[in-house]
Amino acid sequence: MSWLFLLLGVIAETLSHVALKETEGFTRPIPSALVLTGHLAAFMFLSQAMKGMPVGIVHALWAGLAIVSVTLLSTIVYRQHLDLTTWAGMALVATGVVLINLSQGHAH
Repeated sequence: MSWLFLLLGVIAETLSHVALKETEGFTRPIPSALVLTGHLAAFMFLSQAMKGMPVGIVHALWAGLAIVSVTLLSTIVYRQHLDLTTWAGMALVATGVVLINLSQGHAH
């Protein structure tokens, strides 16, 4: 169940961060509400994930997955095209997430 909560936390965080661009400094109410709700949901899901996984592992996975997913979604939504070096960095982040997942550090 921890993995499901972690994934839901990443999704909520990703949607929230992508919507943040639309708030225009929190002057637009609907995107602003989406950002605040998304952040609250992300933290609620992460707190549930931490019941079954170590804090450091949850945070590392959440941060890495959120970085990659926000980048991918903003590329689609805002047509923000990144150079090859940036994508190589994203590949390293994704590799790190896989290595953390494969490690024994997340077992109880």
